[in-house]
Amino acid sequence: MPIAEEMRARLEAAFAPTELEISDDSEGHRGHAGYREGGESHFSVHIRAAGFAGMGRVARHRAVHAALGDIVPRIHALALDIGT
Repeated sequence: MPIAEEMRARLEAAFAPTELEISDDSEGHRGHAGYREGGESHFSVHIRAAGFAGMGRVARHRAVHAALGDIVPRIHALALDIGT
């Protein structure tokens, strides 16, 4: 299963987001550290969910990282845009 699909499944299960966009930005990093031929090395996630209400920025990031679990060490970069 592609990493973006795994990410989507885990984030939907953990947060029931009202908005979720996952972008594989790997091609824009060709020639840079961590780039892998075929992509799946650099991702951006835009997520909005009621469950993030009352959480600070660091807590939101930790929650997303926890939900993604073993995916995080398999990628080089993860940009997060998290809100309610």
